[in-house]
Amino acid sequence: MWSGGGAGGCQGGRMALVPLRPGRAACRLLPLLCGGARSKGASLSPGAPGRLGQRRYKKDVLPSPDRPAPSVSITEIRQYLRAQDIPFHDGYSCLHTPSLFTGDRGDQPLSANAPFTLFIDKTTGSFLCTATLAEGTWQDFQANVEMRHRGITPIPPASSEEMEEEMRQAREDARCIWERALPLWELLDEKETKETKALFGISQVSNATLKRFRVRYLRTARSLVFPWFSPQDATLKGLKLVRVEKKGGTITYVEETLPRFDSYRNLFGLSLIGHRDTELVLTGWELDALALHQAAGVASVALPRGASCLPPTLLPYLERFKRITLWLGEDLRSWEAAKLFARKLSLKRCSLVRPGNLQPRPLEALNQGLNVTKILRSALLASHKSIVSFRQLREEVFGELVNTEQVSGVKWARFPELNKLLKGHRRGELTIFTGPTGSGKTTFISEYALDLCMQGVYTLWGSFEINNVRLAKIMLTQFAGRRLEDQLELYDEWADRFEELPLYFMTFHGQQNIKTVIDTMQHAVYMYDITHVVVDNLQFMMGHEHISVDRLAAQDYIVGAFRKFATDNMCHITLIIHPRKEDDEKELQTASIFGSAKASQEADNVLILQDRKLVTGPGKRYLQVSKNRFDGDVGIFPLDFNKASLSFSSSKSKVRLKKMKEEKEILANKTVEGGSGASKKP
Repeated sequence: MWSGGGAGGCQGGRMALVPLRPGRAACRLLPLLCGGARSKGASLSPGAPGRLGQRRYKKDVLPSPDRPAPSVSITEIRQYLRAQDIPFHDGYSCLHTPSLFTGDRGDQPLSANAPFTLFIDKTTGSFLCTATLAEGTWQDFQANVEMRHRGITPIPPASSEEMEEEMRQAREDARCIWERALPLWELLDEKETKETKALFGISQVSNATLKRFRVRYLRTARSLVFPWFSPQDATLKGLKLVRVEKKGGTITYVEETLPRFDSYRNLFGLSLIGHRDTELVLTGWELDALALHQAAGVASVALPRGASCLPPTLLPYLERFKRITLWLGEDLRSWEAAKLFARKLSLKRCSLVRPGNLQPRPLEALNQGLNVTKILRSALLASHKSIVSFRQLREEVFGELVNTEQVSGVKWARFPELNKLLKGHRRGELTIFTGPTGSGKTTFISEYALDLCMQGVYTLWGSFEINNVRLAKIMLTQFAGRRLEDQLELYDEWADRFEELPLYFMTFHGQQNIKTVIDTMQHAVYMYDITHVVVDNLQFMMGHEHISVDRLAAQDYIVGAFRKFATDNMCHITLIIHPRKEDDEKELQTASIFGSAKASQEADNVLILQDRKLVTGPGKRYLQVSKNRFDGDVGIFPLDFNKASLSFSSSKSKVRLKKMKEEKEILANKTVEGGSGASKKP
C-alpha cells in the first residue's frame, strides 16, 4: 500500500493513519493471524490470493482513444429510461429505479410500486442494485433491459473467475481471523484490556459501544478487528485490521484489509443505522465512528479508505440520507477531501466540520471531553462553489495561518532542497516543467511524481511520448532503487509492492486532442479521486486538429484548459513543455518555454532542468525553480544521477552549489561579451 494516505501525518506524538506497506507487515503478520493453524483449502501464505491487502490482478488503465469507453450524459440516461417505460426519480448522486434483477417477470414492465433498489450514477451511468449487489456499466444496463423486453431474465454482469476465486478466498481467510479474534472486553486479563485500549487511544470508548459495533481484538497480531457484513444476509464479507506502531514520539496506525484494499467497500457502521434515520455523519476512521455514536448518539459511518478516496460504488448506499455531515479528520488534507467529496454527494445536503484546535477528529474530541454535539451543529454548509463571503472564508484563512506546514503541501522525501524552495506539493496548482532535449525530463519527473505517490498522492500519468511499459519500467527501477534486470528473482516482490501504489495511467500515445484528454482526466478524478496529473507533453496535444489554427493560439487554449481543470477540481497538474530551439551554450530561462508567455503566466510553478553536460562535461545537471507563486522563493540545487537506479538525488554540497552559481555568472558574462553587437559593461 502507501504511507500518508489515511488521516494524515503526525509529529510530536500525534497520530498518523497509513495502510499496510506490502512486503513488510504482510509477510511478518500473516503467520500470526490464524495462530499457525490452517484449515484445509485455505491459504494465507505470502503470494496466495487471500493475502491481506495484496493485489493479484492487472492494474487499472484509463480508456484508450482507439477503443474509448462510451460516455453518457444524464439527459441521455433520462431519455432512455422514459423511452423504455422504466419509472425513476432523481436522487442526489444517482437516479433510482426498480431493479431489473428481482422477482418481476421479464416480459412485464417494471412497476412504479416496486422498491427502487437500483441506482444509476448520474456522472458515469454505472449501476448498482443494492438488493442483489448486481453492478455494471451503462452498456450492461442497456443490454439487460433489451433481454427483459425479449422475455429473458436479466443476468447480472459476472466477474472473472480469478476475481470470484479471490473474493471467495478472502471471505474464508476473514472468517478464519474473525473466529480467532476476541471481544476486547472479554479478555481474561483486565490489565491487558486497559493497556490495549490505552494503546489505541480508546480508553474513553465504552464496552457497550465496542459491543454494538462488534469490534474484536486479535491478540496474536495485537490488532483491532473491524468486520464487514453483507447488507443482504449479514454474512461476513471481509475485515479491516488496525495495529499501532510507535517510533519515538510518533504513533502510527497501520491498516490491513481482506479483501485487497481496492475491493474493500465497507461503510463501517451502516448496517446499524435504522431505515428512518435521514441524517448521517461521514468519518474517515472506524474509531471516529465509534466516538461519534457514543458522544452524540448520531448515525455515523466510516469510509473504507479514509480521506483518500470516496469510491462512486458507495454512493447508492448514501442516497437515502437527506443531510450528511463530513468530519473526516484533523488536518488540511482531510478538509480538502471533505470539500471534494461533498461535490460527489451533492453540495445542497452536505455540511463540513472544519479541523481546528477546538475541533479535532471525533475520537480526540471524545478523549478531551469536548462537546461533540456542539461541534456538529457548527458545521459549515457546503454552499455554492462559486459564491462565498469573507464570513465563510474567515476560519479558513485563520486555519492557513495556524497550519503553515500543512498548507505548504506534501513534502518530497527524495528532494529535500525542492521542499526548501517550493515548500511542498499543493492541490489546485499548475506546474510547468521544461528542459533541453535528452536532459532526462521524463526520468526526473517520473521520480518526482513517484515520490509523491508513495506518500499517498493519487496520481494519473499521461505519457504521450513514451509508452506505458517503458514508463512503468523506469518508475519500477526508481522504486526498487536497483537494476532488476540483474536480479530477476526479486521482480515479483518489487512488482507486488509497486502495484499497491495509488498510480494510474492513461493509455494515450502520440498526438491527442485536448478534449479527449480533459474528459479522461475528469473521469479519473471522479472515479479514483486523483489529485496529481502528469502530462508529458503539451506538444503532443497540438495535433492535426490545430493545423488550420495558429499554433501559439492553440497552445494558449490548451494551457488555459489545464489551468481551469486544476482550479475547478483541486487537482495539481504537472505539464511538461519542450523549450524553444536555442544555443546549447545558453542556459534556459522562463522565456525559453515554447510558445507565448501565457504558459509561464498561468503556471503557479516553473521548473527548469538545466543540463550543462554538453558544455562543461558530465555531472552538471541541476534543477532551477524560476517561478513560485506560493511564497516567491526561487533558486537552484544540484542533481546527481545514478544510472543503475535511474534516480536523481539532490546533492546537499554547499561548495558545489556555490561553484555552480559562480560558473553561471561566468557563463552569463561570456554570453554578453560574445554576443553580436554587445558591449562590455564597465
